[in-house]
Amino acid sequence: MKFDMTAVFQRLLDEAYRVVAALPLLIFALLIVWAAWLAGRWISQRAWVAHASKSNPFLQDLARTTVRWFVLGLGVLIALEIMQATALVGAVLGTAGVLGVALGFAFKGILENYLAGILMSVRQPFSPRDHVVIDGNEGIVVALTSRATVLMTLDGNHLRIPNALVFGSVTLNYTRNPSRRFDFEIGVGVNEDLIRAQSLGIDELTRIEGVMDKPPPRALITALGDSNVQVAFHGWVDQRAHEFLQVRSEAIRRVKLALERAGMDMPEPIYRVQLHEARKTEAGKDATPGREGSGAGVSKPVDTRATKDVLEQIDNEQQSHPQNDLLDPAAPRE
Repeated sequence: MKFDMTAVFQRLLDEAYRVVAALPLLIFALLIVWAAWLAGRWISQRAWVAHASKSNPFLQDLARTTVRWFVLGLGVLIALEIMQATALVGAVLGTAGVLGVALGFAFKGILENYLAGILMSVRQPFSPRDHVVIDGNEGIVVALTSRATVLMTLDGNHLRIPNALVFGSVTLNYTRNPSRRFDFEIGVGVNEDLIRAQSLGIDELTRIEGVMDKPPPRALITALGDSNVQVAFHGWVDQRAHEFLQVRSEAIRRVKLALERAGMDMPEPIYRVQLHEARKTEAGKDATPGREGSGAGVSKPVDTRATKDVLEQIDNEQQSHPQNDLLDPAAPRE
């Protein structure tokens, strides 16, 4: 059996002639792609590209990258059209579509966090150092990155929450409105004058440093128990100048002492009888355990001013781990 290779050689020779004839067009097409790459890089560096997002470095980089790749893609299409290879464009786009779907499923979490970071950098739902609660996680906002929101918890721990979770969760912002209300309840005996108990508590709240005059403190009767009546006291704190928890703690202590000085009965559900001998101090004051003298003494004032413990730790965190924060304190917030 004899094989005739003449037809094969002739086909290869024709293809070689075709490639040589197409070399000028191929070189011209490559020059167009190279020119498009240079033009895209030049256009992306123009000031007007980043003008719409001049306060957001993340969007600036995204806009420049988008413009650069768009111009480059346009140049590739023109080059393929010159070489009469437009059929290849459809095949490439189809392959890119299938590949994009596959990558979308594979990196679903990463893409969700990335897109959520873009949207939140535009919306600015909170500012740096805002006191927030996100999906049950409470802390001070340190930074917003492209993938996560960084918080410093009130006990000084570093907390990273994925942006997709932050974007879809309910966010409680304590800093947006500096005035914050505290409340607590005290049980008063059923035979006591409840109006007098409310008045005594409100008068004491108005004398506490850190409790705002407007809105004024209030007292409400909330429940009738088996052995007492629950009276709820409310007051407002300006968190910019005073520590919320410290003011609430001082309010509970002072209102309790005010009611005790007035002889108000504050019974417990379970009663305990203790027999002991009272001791006298050198000053002649009653030192019986569980009592603060007769209640007429003046205790040391409690400092209720706002503390900066967590803020100092945030400063140290930002200095030791500098990062590109997408939040702008001067930007308008939703």
